[in-house]
Amino acid sequence: MTVRTESPAASGFSSYRHSLWLLTRRDLRVRYSTSFLGYLWSVIDPLVMAGIYWFVFTQVFDRTVGEQPYIVFLLCALLPWMWFNGAVGDSTRAFLREAKLIRSTRIARTVWVNRIVLSKGVEYLASLPVLAVFAVAFGAAWHWELLLMVPAVLLQTVLTVGIGLIVAPLVVFFRDLERATKLVLRFLFYASPIIYGISDLPDGLEFWMSFNPLAGIFSLYRAGFFPGQLHWDAVGISAAMSVAILLIGVWVFRRAERLVLKEI
Repeated sequence: MTVRTESPAASGFSSYRHSLWLLTRRDLRVRYSTSFLGYLWSVIDPLVMAGIYWFVFTQVFDRTVGEQPYIVFLLCALLPWMWFNGAVGDSTRAFLREAKLIRSTRIARTVWVNRIVLSKGVEYLASLPVLAVFAVAFGAAWHWELLLMVPAVLLQTVLTVGIGLIVAPLVVFFRDLERATKLVLRFLFYASPIIYGISDLPDGLEFWMSFNPLAGIFSLYRAGFFPGQLHWDAVGISAAMSVAILLIGVWVFRRAERLVLKEI
């Protein structure tokens, strides 16, 4: 009779995955347990923003940006932006908010960043039915490029985790970084192709926009309804930059981890 034993690496990964899912479920439960509308809050905010920009660019100003139906064009990028913005913003408080729990447990410290990215990612996936409803209601054409949403989600996860691993420990030492991050995110909203597309930019700016890693990711999200918005050069740059940012994030996190535990 042979007894199969689990390798330490497999056991460690299983424990990490279990802890990550438990903390993610806790975050989602706490976020919605005290709210009457619950899940709806994850879509109300982007819907209100999309409604405002739709009204401004289609009813107030005679300025054509993006593609029609514009509300679908907006939501394709606005929904993943809410995931990115929420995850990076919350990462600035990842260690400060849970300081006592972090000190008293032996869970791998990266889980405190990854559970934020995962919980916000779950909210994004839960908002996709809303996009589908608007696409049907406004007669948006569906294309096989919808499958590209899978690599888009993977790339955005890599990018967001990398930024979270950089921001989370550094905020412990530089508290002003939290406010600075909010300002950068506000600027990045307008510096990313959300209310407009890469094709709407002048020729010179199209090249530089490709170095915004969100540009290529958003073009993947939009390709399912607007194939002309797919820019493979921007996607390639986004993939390279996302991986590079993740590697930098891992390096920064490992260098700062012990000092963070002393500081909090």
